[in-house]
Amino acid sequence: MDNAKLVIFDLDGTLVDAYQAIAVSFNYSMRRLKYPCQTDEVIRRAVGSGDENLLRPFVRKADLKRALLIYRQHHSLSLVRYSRLFPRVKKLLRYLKLKGSKLAVASNRPTRFSRILVRHLGLKKYFDYVLCADRLKNRKPHPEILKRIMCRFSVKPREVIYVGDMTVDAQAGRRAKVITVMVTTGSSTRKELKNEKPSYIIPAVWGLRGISLDTKL
Repeated sequence: MDNAKLVIFDLDGTLVDAYQAIAVSFNYSMRRLKYPCQTDEVIRRAVGSGDENLLRPFVRKADLKRALLIYRQHHSLSLVRYSRLFPRVKKLLRYLKLKGSKLAVASNRPTRFSRILVRHLGLKKYFDYVLCADRLKNRKPHPEILKRIMCRFSVKPREVIYVGDMTVDAQAGRRAKVITVMVTTGSSTRKELKNEKPSYIIPAVWGLRGISLDTKL
């Protein structure tokens, strides 16, 4: 870990547990539009490709725009009320900063909500850059977001570790040719992650302290 110039993190499911906040806002939107509510597990499995793609499978096309408006209005409040950090996240981020690594966030979550999370959970001081897919042409699993961040810091792929929790994260990391570390605290199962052949699979982000850039991709 000491030789990583840049460590890039996904947000939801990796550093932050916002699943309850998402589920509450999701089912609030369903009730408002007279659609069936869904279980936490169904919603959790649908997370990861942005809020529009979260809602799309559950509402008629004609209702999607209104559903998204309702969801976003409610979610600004539920994020603050229900989101929390996974254990020892701040301790890990302090450790990485002391080791001299630049830290960034690469999230498919819209910028507005990512900023709410980063600010509310006291993460802003740790991150040198936050980039979200709504500012780009392509979202993960496309590697554009990782390549943009690497370009900003003028680092080579071999100097970078990317940490995520979903198959789309593993795919994006592989396509960007960086060390890709998957945690099992998110939406994808360990089996699903293993099938994507990331560099490492660890139980939670704290395990990142034992990761080395010497891994052979």
